[in-house]
Amino acid sequence: MKKKNGLGPKIYLAIVFVILYAPIFYLMVYSFSSGDKMYNFEGFTLNHYKEVLQDTRLLIIVLNTLVIALLSAALSTILGVCGALAIYYVRKLRTQNSLLTLNNVLIVSSDVVIGASFLLLFTIVGVKLGFVSVLLSHIAFSVPIVVLMVLPKLNEMSPTLIDAARDLGASRWDTLSKVILPFITPGIFAGFFMALTYSLDDFAVTFFVTGNGFSTLSVEIYSRARQGISLSINALSTLIFFATMMMVIGYYFIAKRNQRGAGMGVGK
Repeated sequence: MKKKNGLGPKIYLAIVFVILYAPIFYLMVYSFSSGDKMYNFEGFTLNHYKEVLQDTRLLIIVLNTLVIALLSAALSTILGVCGALAIYYVRKLRTQNSLLTLNNVLIVSSDVVIGASFLLLFTIVGVKLGFVSVLLSHIAFSVPIVVLMVLPKLNEMSPTLIDAARDLGASRWDTLSKVILPFITPGIFAGFFMALTYSLDDFAVTFFVTGNGFSTLSVEIYSRARQGISLSINALSTLIFFATMMMVIGYYFIAKRNQRGAGMGVGK
């Protein structure tokens, strides 16, 4: 007989979701307010959204953010896959654990420490703060995430697949491109979307390494919030929230399609 879970866990989960999402929905509601304050909802309007969409400087910052996120996600995915393969093929367990520890340093370290470290590094090396410094920083903290997404898929792969491919005369490139990469594709997609999300959401590291002529959305929102309450910030944050939700939904359907394809392959 199955035991009934009761209402306790459900109520607890509902409370957690309310605490997490109530401020976001509060922000979203007042993005449609015709007033200028986040209290006393005066009426429905889309003027704040029109103000955001007509702000040329803000649109350039949005483009900068998307370019940085896509480039850093793509490059960090390539580097992360290579790093995961390198760690996977290390024979000594102690060396493998050491490499994993080094990989996890940027994940467990404080964003402030990472940002300050990159700022000192770029200052010493002579890299001008701006697009390049932000891109390199985002790649650096995204690579370990990709490694952690890809490595479990490599560990799930049976070594007999590679042995069978080699026995059939496959070269190293054929084994990599036709056996290993197709098997770890879900991990690669997961790493890419995680890197993309981290890049879009990052503030602390970007705040340290961005220059005067370059900015991202997170830094811009922070700068505008310091100048005072403006409901255009609410409108901008609402658009970002919906864009993020679309990315999450897109990743969900991609993962579901990959699982369905894997299931059909096993059935055949």
